[in-house]
Amino acid sequence: MTTLTVPGWGFPVEDARRLVRVALEEDLGPHHLDVTTLATIPVDQERAAEVVARAAGVVAGLPVVELVMSEVAAQVGTPPPAVDVLAADGATVVRGDVVARVTGALRTVLIGERTLLNIVSRLSGVATHTRRWADALEGTGAMVLDTRKTTPGMRALEKYAVRAGGGTNKRMGLYDVAMIKDNHKLAAGSVVAAYHAVRLAYPGVDVQVEVTTEDEALEAYAVGARFIMCDNMSAPLLRDTVALLRAQEEPVEIEATGGLTLEVAREYALTGVDFLSVGALTHSSAILDLALDLLPE
Repeated sequence: MTTLTVPGWGFPVEDARRLVRVALEEDLGPHHLDVTTLATIPVDQERAAEVVARAAGVVAGLPVVELVMSEVAAQVGTPPPAVDVLAADGATVVRGDVVARVTGALRTVLIGERTLLNIVSRLSGVATHTRRWADALEGTGAMVLDTRKTTPGMRALEKYAVRAGGGTNKRMGLYDVAMIKDNHKLAAGSVVAAYHAVRLAYPGVDVQVEVTTEDEALEAYAVGARFIMCDNMSAPLLRDTVALLRAQEEPVEIEATGGLTLEVAREYALTGVDFLSVGALTHSSAILDLALDLLPE
């Protein structure tokens, strides 16, 4: 059986630190300059600021606030501000909720503002979108999965945000799970040939097989596949395919995939599948609007 990652999640600190450094390099350039802030803000000026939700949603990625402040301080030579995170990743917020507070060198705060908002807003948007799917599937026995349709360089963080939103991670990359899709079947000559080729080359790797018909599903099961992805099937066809697979001797995990939307999520979940695979969790989530507001002196 395929091993999937389910909530209890683990923030990917090193991936976040690399992303923060890349983002700051884009903003500050080779000489680590914010020409506006460095010109207008005295080096010893200190202020407090709050990260505030401008819309309702689910927050994710709040450890990034401290990572950004620490990295700005190191690059620009200012003291790192104190950071208080006031909400847990995965928490639901409404407009006006304060999710973090930053106190210290104003130069550091302002230089890091856009980087921390870009990242945390993005991850919170993914978590918010995922929560809508998790809520739609509640009580059906099916879980929502992400895919590899992630932002380059942000996969670990976006998949973390999916977990924070109540979703489940599928494979992390091309290296950890074999996924036999149409092009692999065509190139190898058949489902059977492709499956045997993977098993021969990488005997310890989990194998998932994509199918589009009942016959293909039974062929995949017969050759040994125990994780079967039903691609772009109608709900009635999917229901019949699930029934055929459940009638087999050994248990099998079944995924619905391809063009799924929230409007049909529950209908597809009630066909009896274990998972709904949704690339839109990471490729089409709108950000959660967050802002950084300076507090009055």
